[in-house]
Amino acid sequence: MRAVTASFICGLLLTPLAQAASPQPEALLNSLEQAGKSPAFAKLEQRQRELLVQRLRQAAQPFDQNGIEHVRQGAPLADEAWLTAQGYDFAKEKLQQDDIQVLEGFRKLPASLLAASTATVVQINHSASPALQNRAVLDADGIAFLYYTADALGPRLGQAFLDAYERGELGKAAALIKASEVSTGPAKKYFDYPRPFLRPEKPVTLVPDRVVVGDGKPYVASAGAFPSGHSTVGYTDTLLLAAMLPERAPALIARGAGYGYSRQVLGVHYPLDVIGGRMIAQYNVAHYLADPAYRRLFDEAREQLRSALTKACGVALAQCAAGAPADQDPWNSRAAFAFNHYTLTYGLPAAGSATQPVQVPENAPVLTQSLAPALNATNAQKRLAKPYGVAELGLDPAHAQWQRLDLLDAIHQH
Repeated sequence: MRAVTASFICGLLLTPLAQAASPQPEALLNSLEQAGKSPAFAKLEQRQRELLVQRLRQAAQPFDQNGIEHVRQGAPLADEAWLTAQGYDFAKEKLQQDDIQVLEGFRKLPASLLAASTATVVQINHSASPALQNRAVLDADGIAFLYYTADALGPRLGQAFLDAYERGELGKAAALIKASEVSTGPAKKYFDYPRPFLRPEKPVTLVPDRVVVGDGKPYVASAGAFPSGHSTVGYTDTLLLAAMLPERAPALIARGAGYGYSRQVLGVHYPLDVIGGRMIAQYNVAHYLADPAYRRLFDEAREQLRSALTKACGVALAQCAAGAPADQDPWNSRAAFAFNHYTLTYGLPAAGSATQPVQVPENAPVLTQSLAPALNATNAQKRLAKPYGVAELGLDPAHAQWQRLDLLDAIHQH
């Protein structure tokens, strides 16, 4: 990992997000790593890890990677009885087929783009520090829970979130968010693309578990590579939580990008897999938020979450959610926002314009309004149509460009 210079940090602070240069991803992650060394943030990260490992030890049978893969959130963290009683049909089989159509462009991508995607994961995997590797294992093994989102809430609200989550006071939100995740199994089977570590040339190095089970065994994953299921989960969770806590929406969007990046640190996914996961997470979340029946459940869960967090904070939620200095709140920093912008394309070769207006998909403005409630539908549409320098990669159908959507820039400018 190379050091981040003061001039680089100043450049991020003084450059508009959409126009910021895209330094190598390891430099951006290193800036987050350095920012995260403050006592307040380190304490939050340590507590996230301790609570996750404690929960996994209780639930995983046996306590190894195979056992962890079968753990589900459940009571007391999630109020699944409330959700079941609502009788809502998530219609996931239909969404799974929709997701395949959203990603259909993958089958036509040129070999040169696939090669660039491979080269990028090799670079990310080989350059990751032990600290980033450990965070990636924690993200992977924490997929059944919401502990990993706390570090995007800042040191004060993050601790309050963990308190309320552990007490089951966020049960409706926890249940609804996790129930809104849509499996990528059918899409993986349809596209049938091998993972990086399964390539004959073995271009990546698998990462040992030093932080959860601690047995030193390499983290591995099964099924196909495209799209990334973990990335879909990470983006789904952070988008829905951001819609419940718009005060922290930019940081949560960046955290979703960080979760996707972690899959490449582990050598189990290509950047195109992660981008595909983001695309269908956006599609699925927008679909749900545009459904009045789902929205009723969402609003009820959102109200419970905001009330519980206000109580746990002991002050007004806006005050508790306020941004802290970057050395305590790295996911809410300009470096994190520039990192998020990088992950929209990972610098892969463009297949189309980065300056033409984005073809805004149906329901995308509803998602944007949820992340920035003061926006009306017209303004949300206009902001999403701005290209923000995000190039087309060839994944999107011409009429609905989920890959080019820059949600963070759209709401951050607001």
